[in-house]
Amino acid sequence: MKRTRGDWLMSIDRKALILKAATQSFAQFGYKATTMDLVSKIASVGKGTIYTFFKTKEELFEAILNKAEIDLKEAMNCGFAKEGSQSSFIHSVFNLLDSILEFRSDHELFVKLAQEVRDIGTVQALEGIRRMELFGLEFLKQKLDLAIEKGEVRECDTTITSYMIFRLYLGLATEWNKSHSEPLTKEQIKENIAMLITKGIMKES
Repeated sequence: MKRTRGDWLMSIDRKALILKAATQSFAQFGYKATTMDLVSKIASVGKGTIYTFFKTKEELFEAILNKAEIDLKEAMNCGFAKEGSQSSFIHSVFNLLDSILEFRSDHELFVKLAQEVRDIGTVQALEGIRRMELFGLEFLKQKLDLAIEKGEVRECDTTITSYMIFRLYLGLATEWNKSHSEPLTKEQIKENIAMLITKGIMKES
């Protein structure tokens, strides 16, 4: 029997409902504890309906990560384009890094995945976090490549440079507090990274 437009729209609605329920389950219970039965219960649909769209939990998780990448890209584009008191490239980079950090801390799914990695080291949870980080790194690399083309930044290995900037910022923003009694402010982090990038630490002879 030929499917009508109404059938097609209902199919899309069911798929969106399943994705929403799965996202809720992964964010609330983590990757390991989430099952197709649990998603079925949250979505109020039969498990067979879920298997119509997603054959495995891995496929479902992959679809959720794909959607998260779209959301993260939008957040990074907004962050990089945000106007501030300065219009320099480094200021735009800091806005970009801020947007990535905020996405990680505000997105319930990644907060839960990070907790799961710390507590039990679930491989899939770790891969989910790494995937988002690699996505952010590639975005930063593309911005560096473009800045070099425009003459805003001198020639460098943008793969290494983007990794250094990203890890330095992330480390100071999230790891510093674990071994120091006094947390760093955003201004302190940005000031010190900007000094390293623009001036370095060696005195001119």
